[in-house]
Amino acid sequence: MILDYKLTYPSGTATAMLINSFHTNTGAELAGKQVRCLGKYLSISFFWSCFKWFFSGVGNSCGFDNFPSFGLTLFKNTFYFDFSPTYVGCGLICPHIVNCSVLLGAIISWGFLWPFISQHAGDWYPADLGSNDFKGLYGYKVFIAISLILGDGLYNLIKIIAITVKEMWNRSTRDSKLPFVNDVQDTETSKLLLEQKEREIVFLKDGIPTWFAASGYVGLAAISTATIPTIFPPLKWYLVLCSYLLAPALAFCNSYGTGLTDWNLASTYGKIGLFIIASLVGTDGGVIAGLAACGVMMSIVSTAADLMQDFKTGYLTLSSAKSMFVSQLLGTAMGCVIAPLTFWMYWTAFDIGSPDGPYKAPYAVIFREMAILGIEGFSELPKHCLALCCGFFVAALVINLLRDATPTKISRFIPVPMAMAVPFYIGAYFAIDMFVGTVILFIWELVNQKDSEDYAGAVASGLICGDGIWTIPSAILSIFRVNPPVCMYFGPAVGS
Repeated sequence: MILDYKLTYPSGTATAMLINSFHTNTGAELAGKQVRCLGKYLSISFFWSCFKWFFSGVGNSCGFDNFPSFGLTLFKNTFYFDFSPTYVGCGLICPHIVNCSVLLGAIISWGFLWPFISQHAGDWYPADLGSNDFKGLYGYKVFIAISLILGDGLYNLIKIIAITVKEMWNRSTRDSKLPFVNDVQDTETSKLLLEQKEREIVFLKDGIPTWFAASGYVGLAAISTATIPTIFPPLKWYLVLCSYLLAPALAFCNSYGTGLTDWNLASTYGKIGLFIIASLVGTDGGVIAGLAACGVMMSIVSTAADLMQDFKTGYLTLSSAKSMFVSQLLGTAMGCVIAPLTFWMYWTAFDIGSPDGPYKAPYAVIFREMAILGIEGFSELPKHCLALCCGFFVAALVINLLRDATPTKISRFIPVPMAMAVPFYIGAYFAIDMFVGTVILFIWELVNQKDSEDYAGAVASGLICGDGIWTIPSAILSIFRVNPPVCMYFGPAVGS
């Protein structure tokens, strides 16, 4: 993929260019300034999150996270700015069209659709259901979001498979027809060819032997086939084995597509596996089996594409492939310890998955409901939910088609369905935060384009990291039952 097909792997190439730029005088100086900028905004974000904690009280209704910026009526529909450095930082990093798509999704769902469906409580669904009952309004929120995500994912999967097949066909046809021509190269071209040859020599010299890769995969497949059914009994050993037999083909398709387009569609492949396994196993443990099989498929397919991005970076920076692979193994081994501990800390300290809490874990709910849908079909959905889901599924396909069919000057203003889907379930507040970030970036670009290009990423990373680091002391305080001293709460004025 890297040497023969010369796939670009845009993210890996961009990372390599950044690393290579650090080794120039100008690049080293800029890198130093970016690090100082990151440290400054990390400190600001950390201390702001610490300051917010003192006013967050007990429960989910206190503090700056529940600040009714646009009034109490809009606050009830989750339209408010919650002063989150993380989401403002995300707004600085994400393209403007993604942030605007998220805001548009929030306006459509929380501004119009959910209030409209709520008016039919008692007719479309029982009015006395809880806020997280899937037979009520909550079901509409989750399943309509799922339909948008599936529509977007399916379209891009078909598109990337088509691009991959076409590119491979064109390449094989072109290679078979091209005559051999011995051109006389100029000095600059010769220099580039020498650099390329040096990269190839370094890359191949420390290449990973095929026998090692094959035996490693077979060994891991054997371990997984033996152990996963003991952890998740509904997922039988032969289903795990089938997943491992099918995964390399899907991993190849995903890696090739990522190299061409920079889109990693592992979650889409995982959803396909989720539906198939859940429906095969049925009501007796189908949800657990589907989710476990989805985890297996996504781990293999996603890791393959991610490692290819890394190897492309290594190729362009004259790094040893073996050294990179050993580093990845070390990182994976650390993750086996750090990830469960982090999960335990969050699970112990916070109410993970609560629809009204700060850590909603939206994709956990969405993937679980997909598994249930694969078992029970559409019979359990609330009234008119299936029709609305079909409408939004088709809308996602049409919007993506328009984005690809129209000229760039028009398509850059057409929203992204996947980005629109996220606030349908989570709420509008984070869309407001991200939009604030995109407005700051837009103004920054108008005032000083060069500075915004150089430092926007550093500012965003600092804001996100500072807020993220604060969750560690916050979780420790929560585990030891140390509560914030003040509850800052907003309600209607007396007499109103």
